[in-house]
Amino acid sequence: MKIALCGYGKMGKIIEGIALSRGHEITARFTRSNPLNTTELSAADVVIEFTEPSAAVDNISFCLHAGKPVVSGTTGWYARLAELQELAVSQETALFTASNFSVGVNILFQVNALLARLMEGRSAYKLQMEEIHHVHKKDAPSGTAITLAEGIMAANRDYSSWQETVSETETGVIPIRSLRTDEVPGTHTISWNSPEDRIDLSHIAHNRHGFALGAVLASEFTFGRKGAFGMKDLLQF
Repeated sequence: MKIALCGYGKMGKIIEGIALSRGHEITARFTRSNPLNTTELSAADVVIEFTEPSAAVDNISFCLHAGKPVVSGTTGWYARLAELQELAVSQETALFTASNFSVGVNILFQVNALLARLMEGRSAYKLQMEEIHHVHKKDAPSGTAITLAEGIMAANRDYSSWQETVSETETGVIPIRSLRTDEVPGTHTISWNSPEDRIDLSHIAHNRHGFALGAVLASEFTFGRKGAFGMKDLLQF
């Protein structure tokens, strides 16, 4: 498979190494100094996009209009997700998005929703969430934290919104604390705390390789398909 990389920072370089190790070819590396162009893009079967929120929508739109399927790991732009999913369908190509490509995190999403269901109505337990990432991450809370909060709200009628905070919030609001420090790849913890005990769900990424492998697996899944996809489709949850 021929892959174009849109974004060639630390993640892009790790994705490149994993893609090459799995027998794929990198046909283009698009960066600020080498922006997207149809000439280089034409050779690609799939585009893997890891850039930043301010650039993601334009990058994805450019590729979809060129008829190229896109796997995007950028978060912070999902207010326009439905628009780009519709564009992928209208252009008869594909868009695969994920707030987190780690297989472990996507298992956490499932366990998080199950625990949230079990905790409905248990008012003694106060919910809080914390996410920690490297100082280069642009969006806060992380897309993963927002996905976790949305999973809780879908499974537990006691919660209807989330809020980024460092203090306690009102009833029915999920407080999310965001920290940016050093080169932490990503840590997410959901805590249900009562006067008697505390239940923690936590995922700690040791490095970026799990995210990069998931992105390559997603590109393999997306190749030849049409429509909008995510990790639930890839992992068959």
